[in-house]
Amino acid sequence: MNAKDLLKSTMTLNTTIMTKYLADLDDADLMRRPSAGSNHLKWQLGHLIASEAGLLAAACPERKIELPAGFEKAHERDQTANDDPAAFPPKQVYLEQQERVRAAVVAAIDSLSEADLDKPAPEQMRNFLPTVGHIFMLIGTHPIMHCGQFAVVRRLQGKPVVI
Repeated sequence: MNAKDLLKSTMTLNTTIMTKYLADLDDADLMRRPSAGSNHLKWQLGHLIASEAGLLAAACPERKIELPAGFEKAHERDQTANDDPAAFPPKQVYLEQQERVRAAVVAAIDSLSEADLDKPAPEQMRNFLPTVGHIFMLIGTHPIMHCGQFAVVRRLQGKPVVI
């Protein structure tokens, strides 16, 4: 397995886990917060999608993907306390955008050489993500950072264990 295959495999595995956690949650469930002070799942999903799109643009500016109007704004840090369901799109929009952005990420990885992954990341990211490969590694692992919170909401809602 080469680095590109490993990156894509990591993305697939972590997205599969997240998708299993989300499968039977409805829009009301996605507005739940796993604990006081935590972000509700709709905000987290939007954050994941917007972050992935932004990281893709940083790694491969020529492959930048636009999100729907207002999507990024709804998922900025200043919106974390917003509990108005009308301020966030329905679950299906999140699933569609996640799939669209991920397809763009996979296409970007496929377009790169192994040597391209070793190229420096943009200057403002290098102390955390030194190379293009590190950017794609974060894209692949970021969803799993949030899945524990999805599992807590599932438990709060009485949903069955899926993993």
